[in-house]
Amino acid sequence: MSAFSSDLELDVYDVTGNGVQVDVATNTLTGTVRLSVLWTQEILLSAGDAERVAQSLLRAAEHSRRLGPKTT
Repeated sequence: MSAFSSDLELDVYDVTGNGVQVDVATNTLTGTVRLSVLWTQEILLSAGDAERVAQSLLRAAEHSRRLGPKTT
């Protein structure tokens, strides 16, 4: 079982339609935040999707803070 909890609200894919996806997850044991680009090393985002990724990262940071002072 993974210690990472992905943001289920985030559903963002590469604008070229190649299936590349962004994942933002919080490690529930350490409070660290993971940003992953699945299936490749880069992703091209629309402005709206970039904003959704930024919002997801903010949610993950808040989740990390609620887990305690394990990271800065």
